[in-house]
Amino acid sequence: METETSNTHSKRRWWFLPVLLTFIVLFVLMQFARFVVPPFKISNPPSRYTVQWDSPRTQSLWQKTCGDCHSNETVWPWYSYVAPFGWLIAYDVNQGRDEFNISDGDSEDDEIAEVIRDGEMPPAIYLIIHNDAKLSEADKNDLISGLRSSLGSSDS
Repeated sequence: METETSNTHSKRRWWFLPVLLTFIVLFVLMQFARFVVPPFKISNPPSRYTVQWDSPRTQSLWQKTCGDCHSNETVWPWYSYVAPFGWLIAYDVNQGRDEFNISDGDSEDDEIAEVIRDGEMPPAIYLIIHNDAKLSEADKNDLISGLRSSLGSSDS
């Protein structure tokens, strides 16, 4: 009777090994997707435009709240190199750059002001990990005003 019980326990444990190995192999293969699949590529292309910031405060606010997704100067954290988390980060950065990329000379300051003022940017998912990117009302006003000055818009 004791042998039957130990055989049953032994059989139960063996199904786990192929499943675990399958997950490990898939996890390792997923790490290479960022080299092949364009939306998952992690890169900082050369900037075609250099912003002349109106103040260090504007530049600091920009870098901590917007720069990672809306410029070619993304600071890629270590976990952005680990799939599947890195896929989500790379996809979000690429989407952000497609919408507005200050490194390409985009200057849609009215739309930027609106999304900052409405609290749409920075997005909530970014704020979960980047707590220092939360903007107070004063920060929002300073950033909007500074971006307008820095990007060359004269209207308020």
